[in-house]
Order: sequence, then structure tokens, then C-alpha cells
Amino acid sequence: MLDRAPTVYRVLPTADAEILATALLDYGPLVGGEPRPPVVVVVPGFSGTIARRAVRSVAEGLRWHTNVLLIETRGHGSSTGRCTFGDREVFDVDAAVGEARRLGYDRVVTVGWSMGGAAVLRHAALARSGTSVYGRLLRHIPDAVVGVSATSRWFVRDTAPMRRIHWMAETPTGRLVARLGFGVRIPASPWSPVPAEWPAAPVDLIGQIAPAPTLIVHGEQDAYFSVEHARALAAAAGPSARLWLVPGFGHAEAGVVPGLVDRIGRYLPCLLDGHRHGSGLDVDNGWETTVKHTGNRPGVP
Repeated sequence: MLDRAPTVYRVLPTADAEILATALLDYGPLVGGEPRPPVVVVVPGFSGTIARRAVRSVAEGLRWHTNVLLIETRGHGSSTGRCTFGDREVFDVDAAVGEARRLGYDRVVTVGWSMGGAAVLRHAALARSGTSVYGRLLRHIPDAVVGVSATSRWFVRDTAPMRRIHWMAETPTGRLVARLGFGVRIPASPWSPVPAEWPAAPVDLIGQIAPAPTLIVHGEQDAYFSVEHARALAAAAGPSARLWLVPGFGHAEAGVVPGLVDRIGRYLPCLLDGHRHGSGLDVDNGWETTVKHTGNRPGVP
């Protein structure tokens, strides 16, 4: 990619006064008049930063196909704030989509991984429905959404990795480990003790993303969230969504199998065209799984 523009590092304010670290990986050549491709906003999972090798590999892989705006969510790396596990991160996604529009990109796709996957799904639904979030509206609606390794609901403790995540969130020792070992800052009370005050889960909101196309990608070897989470999300999303269950794929950026990021990148034109055949990619895909749609009704895996 010697003919590509250099990566540009910026800071980005959010509507609730956090400052995010970002990296813009421009697909376009330094010279020439090629049509400008869409931009993908990449939202990493828990502990994902711009400097992390697996995150950077995903961003560089997508850069072969399109522009990439990579962000560090609140509480991670050089960004300010505290991690809220996909709740207030919707403001981070909204700021990034708005920044992409400001930079002149007509089509914006949000691609979130794990915690970032929950954030992009929730953001798209809340922004499209005009729902107030902590007294603020999300103003920037993406054209399409990709959720990779995303959970369908909160407080999943039925796997060992998720029990470790909850230990980090709920204990002083765990929060110290998260900060020193993973570079993640977690508040002493990351969520309300009152269930009625918990934010709406991804599965309860995803049906509001339509008619924007959505792609749900999940690994059959995911040790954090079973494939039933992906099935529940796809079912609740309705016919505007597609589900890929990928053999050998583990969890999020660190678990990708060869060809997965490239496949997502090549599928972007088809995704933006509403999953239509003949949109630049043969969509016959052994990973794609048929699900029974449940409309907008909440569901659980």
C-alpha cells in the first residue's frame, strides 16, 4: 500500500464530553480521481486499542476494500472516560459516524466487535428510532451495520471468559487488573443495581435498525458467547439482516480465521445494496444461516 495516504491520528469529542483517540486509514490513493468508497467505522471489543495487534490487523484488512475510521472507545487506551460495556459507548459510535459525515463520506458502515458489536447495534437502533439516551439524542445514523461476536443480552455468566470479565467489572482487584493488564478503566459501579434501570439489551433494540441492512457474524468456536446469541439477534432483526456462522472462528478480533476480514470487506457493496445479489460479490455463502424472524419483539437466546 505504498500508494495509499498515510494513517491520520486525531482526537474526537463525544456529545457527553469524552475525548476519543481515532485513526483514519484512507483507502484512496495519494493522487488520482478514483470514486470515493464508503468508510467503515471500526469499534473494537473490550481491551481493544489502536495499538493492539489484532485490532490493527482487522483495520488494515478492511483498508484493502474501503476507508477505515478506527476508534478507541471510552476508558480504553488514550481515550478519556470509563468503560461502560456497550452502554454509553453509543455516544462514541455516534461521534465517529458524525465525524465520517463531516469528512465527506456519503456512505458509512459501522463494524463492531464483541462489546463494540453491542455498541454499534444499539447505536443504530437508538439513532434511527430517535430515542433519548441519558437526555441526549443520537444524531448520526449509519447506512449499514455489522456486528461481529456480539452478545444479545447483558450479564452473560455461563462461560468462563465472561465470568472473568464480570470479576474485572465488579471487584476492586478485578478493576486493577483491567487497568494495569489490559489498559481498561472501569468505574466502581459500572451498572445500576436496579434491573429496571439497565439499558436496553441489543436483542431488544435490533429490530429498530431496519430498513438499514445488518450483518451478524459469529464464530462457531466462540468461547464467550454461544451461537444462540447470534441467532437471537438475527431473528429479532428481521429480514433486513443476514447471519454468518463461521466455522473455526473464535471470538472477536483475536479469534478471526483467514479470509474472514477480507470476506466482510468484499461484502460491503452487497451489504450497502440491501444484501442484493449481483452487488459486486457472489453472495452464495456457506457461512450464511437461515433464521426464523421474530420481528421487533424482544427475545433471549
